[in-house]
Amino acid sequence: MLRAFTRAVSPRLADCELTHLDRVPIDPEKAVHQHATYEQALAKAGCDIIRLAELPDHPDAVFVEDTALLIEGHAVITRPGVASRASETESSAAGLAAHFEMHRLEDGHLDGGDVLRIGHALYVGRSTRTDAAGIAALHRIIAPFGYRMVEAELRDCLHLKSGATFLGLDAAGTPVLLYSARSVDPDQFAGVEPLAVDEREAAAANCLRIGTTLIVPAGSPRTAEALRHRGFEVLEVDVSELQKAESGVTCMSLIDERA
Repeated sequence: MLRAFTRAVSPRLADCELTHLDRVPIDPEKAVHQHATYEQALAKAGCDIIRLAELPDHPDAVFVEDTALLIEGHAVITRPGVASRASETESSAAGLAAHFEMHRLEDGHLDGGDVLRIGHALYVGRSTRTDAAGIAALHRIIAPFGYRMVEAELRDCLHLKSGATFLGLDAAGTPVLLYSARSVDPDQFAGVEPLAVDEREAAAANCLRIGTTLIVPAGSPRTAEALRHRGFEVLEVDVSELQKAESGVTCMSLIDERA
């Protein structure tokens, strides 16, 4: 069975780091309920849920994707690009160590949300949270795994995966990249057919592929319908309270794709 590593919502979620959004009130209890529904969607899509240790004093701790990269049997512990998140990585490392061969980024800064895997290529966006030194450090780690790394450009979004998601194969066997035109240029990604989200649904560009199922943020009906038309099974999940913290549906889990 596939595994999804998650972490509980901190009661201090309202104190999260923000880069592109204005701060608005966040209801932690509502966020906890939405996160539970999100985990239920992961389970429905075929994942065994493994909870990492709670970090109640870390507002952004629920967004575990930024703290590690899972690549086959390897886990790369990152160096998040904001100081308040640095100590989250030790908890992620402790929770992953029994399941993966461990590696650690030694230089620079890199958030896992800036890394988009397409086949044996890792596209890495240089953002406000990921710098050139972090990208170079990741390349030194992953090169022996047989992966190539490509630096990707992004525009007005927090992470590369805020604006683009690799969906895998559609019903016709075509590899599909879902993207937001305001955030990324799809021409920089090789070997995929680009599919733009509806311009009114930019948040839908961040969706989560679990096998043949796509978890899509609720409130994106046009994009969801376009995905179903391509033959994808779509689960729509309301994460609106968590989105106030600049999150997407990939942010809240680390997926071990090994069956």
